[in-house]
Amino acid sequence: MKLYYAPGTCALACWIALEWAGADYEAVRADYKSEEYQRINPLGAVPALDIGGKRAMTQAPAILQYIADTHPESRLGSNEGVENAFELNETLSFLGSDFHAAFWPFFMPYRYTTDESEAARNAVKESAYARIDRAMLHLDALIAQGSGHVYQGRRSIADAYAFVMARWTEYLPKTWREYPHIAPFMERMQADEAVQHVLQASQA
Repeated sequence: MKLYYAPGTCALACWIALEWAGADYEAVRADYKSEEYQRINPLGAVPALDIGGKRAMTQAPAILQYIADTHPESRLGSNEGVENAFELNETLSFLGSDFHAAFWPFFMPYRYTTDESEAARNAVKESAYARIDRAMLHLDALIAQGSGHVYQGRRSIADAYAFVMARWTEYLPKTWREYPHIAPFMERMQADEAVQHVLQASQA
């Protein structure tokens, strides 16, 4: 099983989950522009998980769920019951659709304006601040409800996903340190051995 990643991206969440699950895998740094990787994922994005099937698996929330489903002993997925499964799916959807997307104007302002001036690009970046803050406040509330975790008071794939993206606020005027429940969550995650391994290995 091969996980294709790029440093700093949400693919690191899948890598953390694989570590937590005790999975047998290999992490491979992807070259977005290479023909080889375009064959693996025509969208030219990470993560991608190759399990030897007809095509690689893509999309972080789906890969995270696959890891949880194939390693049930790790208890990274939802608790039993339809409502509990819905809650985890709802949380992953928020992280993938609202939280992740909130950062796009900041990291890729050129997608949101035809004006190539630095002033226009900076304006697009600044426009992302409010939406990111709303998403961070919602995440902060989830962690408060989850007694220090994103989902139902225990470690899950949602923790890994939220952690990796919350780190992106390091580039913003308001960082994760300014949210009362996110801050201790991030500190605990940074102290996790698997997380430390992934962060160090991804930069090698």
